[in-house]
Amino acid sequence: MSRAPSPTLPRKRGREKKSPLQIDVIVRSARWQKQPRAKTVVKTAILAAAKAVSTPRAELAIVLSDDSAIRALNRRWRGQNAPTNVLSFPAPAPGKNQPASPYIGDIVIAYQTTAREAVAEGKPFNRHLAHLAVHGFLHLLGYDHDNDRDAQEMERLERTILKRIAVPDPYAPHSLYLSPLAGRGRPPKAVG
Repeated sequence: MSRAPSPTLPRKRGREKKSPLQIDVIVRSARWQKQPRAKTVVKTAILAAAKAVSTPRAELAIVLSDDSAIRALNRRWRGQNAPTNVLSFPAPAPGKNQPASPYIGDIVIAYQTTAREAVAEGKPFNRHLAHLAVHGFLHLLGYDHDNDRDAQEMERLERTILKRIAVPDPYAPHSLYLSPLAGRGRPPKAVG
């Protein structure tokens, strides 16, 4: 006896490929309306990063905010009364005898600081945004740049991830970043 498909559930067509990563992008500042692709840019960057570091099933939130909000967070959590481009808030580790949660934390990105840095460094806004999203994501996974060795490892990984989405080396000198020779080849998906 065969069963008829449920009238209330959609039929599956072929194999559905579900991402192991759930990314919620929350816009907390109207300034982000100037960058209508921002949500797509950060999701693309985070998915590329997750694939590069073989991230298991995970959930995170990216908050697209402004300088005022990030200044308050930076003051409260880092003791620095100044805006910054990106802050990462890793989820607490599970306690003893508690199952691990798929939630890995939150990333907050400030619009004005991101825009100022992009202009000052001669970078397209969306490419700089992609770099900040990857940078913040790697912090959620425990990567850091507190010493030279860790900084080099984190920067190498950022370069590798960003290259996969056609974002040139963010640490290259300004003249190389916009060079027509930068990023030759056919990347799978471009950002910016």
